[in-house]
Amino acid sequence: MSLLILGLIVFLGGHSVRIFADSWRNGLVARIGEGPWKGLYSLVSIAGFVLLIWGYGRARADTIVLWQPPPWTHYLAAIFTLIAFVLVVAAYVHGTRIKSALHHPMILGVKSWAFGHLLANGTLADVVLFGAFLAWAIVDFAASRRRDRAAGTVYPPGTAARDAIAVAIGIAVWAIFAFYLHGRWIGVRPFG
Repeated sequence: MSLLILGLIVFLGGHSVRIFADSWRNGLVARIGEGPWKGLYSLVSIAGFVLLIWGYGRARADTIVLWQPPPWTHYLAAIFTLIAFVLVVAAYVHGTRIKSALHHPMILGVKSWAFGHLLANGTLADVVLFGAFLAWAIVDFAASRRRDRAAGTVYPPGTAARDAIAVAIGIAVWAIFAFYLHGRWIGVRPFG
């Protein structure tokens, strides 16, 4: 479990710099440049992600069951994860109404993914992993919206066509992940 917690600290800590130390980050970017900052940020993120995956795998091997979720919660998790995939794609497809309305769909996608997985999983490792991501996403969304208000950020209106593209890609990627990759990579087949 300690490896999982260390991975979460490194990964989410790196992703929390804008939340808790934005002026420090901006000063460092001004001093070393955006390219080196992105390189450093990427290294920290990759190291944290590797620790997180390794730690989660080890923590799952020593499962401590906190509760036994009903089987139907797996279908809820699938719905929340589908929403998450669409939101994450909408964050990167330029000109969506989804991004215009929500401002930070990727963070909301993380919230949806984490919440759905918390509903469907009752082990300590799952609660630590998905609970940490949900808590981080809640705090990050609030901080991002505050930054937007302070900067006067206006998101351009999107189009229905761009939304349709984001939704179609999100559904397609979700289907590939849910029906094929989740079982291969995570060891759990969401739909049997």
